[in-house]
Amino acid sequence: MKKILAIIGIPLLLFGCSEKGLQNLNDVLSNTKDVLGESEPRKLTNTEVISGLKEALKVGADSAVAFVSKMNGFYKNPSIFIEFPPQAIKVKNTLNDAGLGSLMDDFEMILNRSAEEAAKLATPIFKDAITSMSISDGFTLLNGSNNAATNFLQEKTSSQLKEKFSPIVNNAINKVQLTKYWEPILKKYNLLTLLTEADAINPDLEAYVTQKTLDGLFLQITKEEKQIRENPSARVSDILQRVFGS
Repeated sequence: MKKILAIIGIPLLLFGCSEKGLQNLNDVLSNTKDVLGESEPRKLTNTEVISGLKEALKVGADSAVAFVSKMNGFYKNPSIFIEFPPQAIKVKNTLNDAGLGSLMDDFEMILNRSAEEAAKLATPIFKDAITSMSISDGFTLLNGSNNAATNFLQEKTSSQLKEKFSPIVNNAINKVQLTKYWEPILKKYNLLTLLTEADAINPDLEAYVTQKTLDGLFLQITKEEKQIRENPSARVSDILQRVFGS
């Protein structure tokens, strides 16, 4: 306390009691508080928090797309590997039992290649969805779980993203010739079950790949959001440092 009084006393002697002297005194006192660690940091506003959350999602989406769209981004990633369509699992089991497992393996590889190919063009779709997404209470998401913002994005934009992403998946399926691998599987299955009168099985591969690709991307964005929340080095912009470092 004596030190503080001494610091205050010096500018009083230097500046006197004039208006200009008092202004200078206020400046010195303000600096003194900073030195002593007594100044309060400026509080975050809801607008800043919303900007920070959207920035985190944009950074996360960019990183996620780059990660899963590379070669084997889906195929060699156990957490998002796309398996044989569950509604057609009878097809897989029947052909495996008939010694045609390699045909199933090739199909699953191409299935994942189509997702990797489709993911390459996901960035602008995510960017538009995030930019137009309405957040009223940013603090609720900021103070929520490590994937609160990603969950909010998924909940609010899934239908829109699926609609816009579907034609991209269709192009990817054509590019990697997924149906070329699927048609012989169906033919062999139908031959094997010809006498059993089994129900026809022909899943919508476009819808399946679209949903699984989005699921994989959202899972990866979740990981990126967690990184930004927990790791200061992942906060690559001023707004991320301000919001998530507070």
